[in-house]
Amino acid sequence: MTSQTVQFKGYAMTDPSKWNDLKIIELKPKTFEPDDVEISITHCGVCGSDVHTLTQGWGQSKLPLVVGHEIVGNVTRVGDKVTEFKPGDRVGVGAQRGSCLSCRECKDDYENYCPKGIETYNAEYPDGVVAQGGYSTAIRAQERFVFPIPDEIESRHAASMMCAGLTVYSPLKTHGAGPGKKVGIMGIGGLGHYAILWAKAMGAEVYAFTHDESKVEDIKKMGADHVINTGKQDFHKDLARTLDILLSTRDVFGDSTPLGDYLSMLYIHGRFVTVGLPDADDPLPTLHAFDFVPSGCLLGGSKIGSKKECLEMLELARSKGIKPWIEELPMAQVGKALQNLKDNKVRYRYVVKQDIV
Repeated sequence: MTSQTVQFKGYAMTDPSKWNDLKIIELKPKTFEPDDVEISITHCGVCGSDVHTLTQGWGQSKLPLVVGHEIVGNVTRVGDKVTEFKPGDRVGVGAQRGSCLSCRECKDDYENYCPKGIETYNAEYPDGVVAQGGYSTAIRAQERFVFPIPDEIESRHAASMMCAGLTVYSPLKTHGAGPGKKVGIMGIGGLGHYAILWAKAMGAEVYAFTHDESKVEDIKKMGADHVINTGKQDFHKDLARTLDILLSTRDVFGDSTPLGDYLSMLYIHGRFVTVGLPDADDPLPTLHAFDFVPSGCLLGGSKIGSKKECLEMLELARSKGIKPWIEELPMAQVGKALQNLKDNKVRYRYVVKQDIV
């Protein structure tokens, strides 16, 4: 079903040495298939993943490349097998745009862990088409990875929920954040500020960990019950065996991060979950079995989230009136947004508005 013809153009990196100097180019969209939804993009969030990819921190990227995976727009076309959407619907797409739909993971509502998943950008389809992201005019994605946006949530607010919001909602839900639970959040940026908003809305007692004093008042306004300055010596000692969940959104670790001290704050069988992905040459700090055995704590990770979880998250935002803390710019200024994000100057998520057409 077609309602209008869309152009496929985007702000692309053509030279990795000029990683945030993006040029408008024409794009080849993915081959349209019966379960695809075509979307005219209005807004896109600016994610740390975009910086890691453009700067080659996660390895050599494909060229030319359009990044961006916090997408909101309006449906322009749907395939013959699509049942959830029609042209004109307002929808979102996150960090994944396809999967096999037939493996155990996909059948168990863990499609975000599909071994054959297609990421929203810098991936390649079997026919050789390169997946291009949301700093662009339009995108095509499998119906499973397209999310309906409630009327009560503005597009500029919904955009960053598609990756940042979902990436922290999923582990909070999985590991039982709620009334009676004490949840710690490491790294209060785009993901971390969402983690505070969700954990508080879910009924948990929230502990925010930051080394940036300039963020303390903001963090309190977001709803954190406790703000801990990690720059202070022995910051962890008074919180020994306190936390049920400790969610790390940090995408920079380095050898100086006292990860063992953080684990000491976990209660019996407490979970340390990392969702931040540093550059490939920045591994987790060294740990010893003595960091785990005394409290039986567990170390794990989480990868974006499922459609089921995304719909739950959007309903939580709708019912509680939750709005992210964002700065909005025209898409032409995305290079500035990327540099400021790399320099940790954003409070707390950039969202760019499509201005090519």
